Amino acid sequence: MPLDVLDALPDGVVVAGPDGRVLVTNAAARRMLGITEDLTGMPLVAVLALSDHDGNGWVESNAPYAGLPSRKAIPEQTWLLPDGTEVLVAAALHRAERGGPVEMVAVSLRSGRGRARLDRERSDLVATVAHELRSPLTGVRGFVHALINRWEQLNDEQKKLMLTTVAADADRLSRLIAELLDVARIDTGRLQMHPRPCDLVQLSERVVASVRHAATSRTITLHTEEVPPIAADPDKVTQVVTNLVENAVRHGEGDVTVTIAPDGADSSYVAITVTDEGDGIPAELRGRVFTKFWTASSGGGSGLGLYIVNGLVRAHGGTVLIEDRPGGGASVTATWPVHGR
Repeated sequence: MPLDVLDALPDGVVVAGPDGRVLVTNAAARRMLGITEDLTGMPLVAVLALSDHDGNGWVESNAPYAGLPSRKAIPEQTWLLPDGTEVLVAAALHRAERGGPVEMVAVSLRSGRGRARLDRERSDLVATVAHELRSPLTGVRGFVHALINRWEQLNDEQKKLMLTTVAADADRLSRLIAELLDVARIDTGRLQMHPRPCDLVQLSERVVASVRHAATSRTITLHTEEVPPIAADPDKVTQVVTNLVENAVRHGEGDVTVTIAPDGADSSYVAITVTDEGDGIPAELRGRVFTKFWTASSGGGSGLGLYIVNGLVRAHGGTVLIEDRPGGGASVTATWPVHGR
């Protein structure tokens, strides 16, 4: 590979020959290693001035020219540059024939910032999940211990209230776990769907009736037009509509309106729009609401609802759009493909 092509790579590259001396390096490797002069012909052990936290060197620890004759690579490891910066180092060991001596060692050096960012994201994920699980678990433990220790002192109404609260917290835990599983399936592309002709109006009526029963202080209105059946998994449709309506109730204000009609932009889709009378979602935040664990400043929730909505709708070939409601508030529209289109 020409040197100018190697210099165009974002990762550092160091290649050594059968004698353990450097054949070529690219600009990124020289920059990382803090070397400006020509490295050709220098020993690999001198060029790769990498160490671990115990002061061991990369070449001495991995012995690329020794070891089993079947070895073909050295897996990615974390090492420190002379200035203390963390880099990810991997190597390929090339042999002229199977089981023969190593003829060439190709080493790659990659910045460890991406790995550090991923580690932070994973830590944030664990912390968020732990927080969401702790809250209902605390309630369950408290009431169960109270029932066990004070059963004789509690009357039937108090027992019923405690058990009702425990059941509600258990349902919340089950739903959170189901959401986490859905997120994992969406992320890995393992989401299973069983699409068939569905009546979006009928499914939405059931959802609205259920949410009305739970949110008696809010007015939820359903407006429908005549629409054809959609091609979708009814369980996933119910999940999407439930998340949209509950999100409007939780974070919005005033009345919530659910409208079902043919999509004005494409007649081969049916649109369901959920609006509220709150402050709306600022335009600069609309791209972030579909990310995991995004929550508005008002209200609670796991922050997974709209992420799952977006993933499920797109998996069906539809779209999700957030706009301003005329007169104030947010308007969220999800489109579903018409059956047989």
